[in-house]
Amino acid sequence: MNLDLRQAILSNVQNKTEEQLKDMVETAIKNNEEKTLPGLGVIFEVIWRHTDGKTKEEMIDTLHNNL
Repeated sequence: MNLDLRQAILSNVQNKTEEQLKDMVETAIKNNEEKTLPGLGVIFEVIWRHTDGKTKEEMIDTLHNNL
């Protein structure tokens, strides 16, 4: 069976409300479970692809300053 993890994750979040998406991200981070990392990665990829250059720079600055 050929499983496309990225597509499966996107299908699971596609019809969620903004509040549901926020809860999903916050719960995944709070629970600190390894199994949520691929999902958060796919979510971050969507955000990154649809974010302007200035916001990307701010995200990288935030990441760099907090590592």
